[in-house]
Amino acid sequence: MTTTDSPDHIPLQEDRLWRDDRWTARIIKNEEDDGWAVEMTRHGDPEPALVGPWTMGRDKKNPKPLDTPAFHTLVKTAAEVIRRHEQQLHATLNKSVTVTARNDQRVRVALSIVPDEDNPSATLTAYDDADDSELASVNVSPAFRLTASSATAWIESDYARPRS
Repeated sequence: MTTTDSPDHIPLQEDRLWRDDRWTARIIKNEEDDGWAVEMTRHGDPEPALVGPWTMGRDKKNPKPLDTPAFHTLVKTAAEVIRRHEQQLHATLNKSVTVTARNDQRVRVALSIVPDEDNPSATLTAYDDADDSELASVNVSPAFRLTASSATAWIESDYARPRS
């Protein structure tokens, strides 16, 4: 049995539960009021990517059943939420600043942080802005603050490892 053939990945279309090869949509009781909510979970993820309100059915008691257009809209929305989260995380862990250094050389300094619960690390790298060639690279503390001033100071120190 392959991973996509496991019981959690077999396509399913019920009123309150839809599943395809990548996503599961589940209608749940809204814990905050008398209504309903829908949660979208990407297979393999520990938590739903999206939880939102769901429409009541005509009887005003039960939820409106899931259907193909609603499922596709939910998949698109949940995938966008994940994409934005990944972009935000990338921006948090990867920063860069371009400065003019000695001899009017434009240098792009990049900070790349590797999050790790036990041993986080970070690398500070300088690139020639003209041809993107690497000028220097050093390990720094993940708490290092990359600013135009700290980049310039690093360049002017002949790329000596900054103090934490």
